[in-house]
Amino acid sequence: MTLMPDPQVLLAFTLAGVVLIVTPGPDMALFLGQTLTAGRTRGFAAMLGVTTGTVLHSLIAAFGLSALLAASVVAFTALKIAGVAYLVWLAIGALRRGSAFTLRKDAARRPLGQVYLMGLGCNLLNPKIIMFFVTFLPQFVSATDPHAGAKLLFLGLYFVALAVPLCALLILLADLFTAAIRRSPRATRAVDWLFAGLMGTFAVRLLLWSAD
Repeated sequence: MTLMPDPQVLLAFTLAGVVLIVTPGPDMALFLGQTLTAGRTRGFAAMLGVTTGTVLHSLIAAFGLSALLAASVVAFTALKIAGVAYLVWLAIGALRRGSAFTLRKDAARRPLGQVYLMGLGCNLLNPKIIMFFVTFLPQFVSATDPHAGAKLLFLGLYFVALAVPLCALLILLADLFTAAIRRSPRATRAVDWLFAGLMGTFAVRLLLWSAD
């Protein structure tokens, strides 16, 4: 059984994953907000909760997609095509509304367990995340690949492995990062355009490779 995708596919997934991880959103706002208002320890507790939720989303998406592929290659391919609309919608939303990055001004030093659960809930209760995984992962696996299920699982967990060190670095650099975002609206819009461009590129790629 081959878990590893082709090197070029893994490289594309890595680059895409890094951009997606550092794109501001509710999860990042939570753990950076906790870092700035209650210290790094609570920032890491929130990040651990978010990471736990992401692992669960990855497993659900990977096993769900694997089951769909085993049941019907046509249905799996149809899902890939349907993902185009969702990715285009994400791109348009990033340009119209901008990044969801609003730090929560909560000075209360909550118990670490509560902060962890806040991070877990923030991630699990966001239906856009599992929808994103369902449309993101299939683009890097061919419906005719006999090892597609294993590769989907690998990619889902690999995404989590990418996220942990990057998010930890953001927490350590929280003061500098948030200050830069606040001082430069152009930097924020650059992130929005980068995210929109990435989603648009994926949508085009998915259309061109829909027959895989």
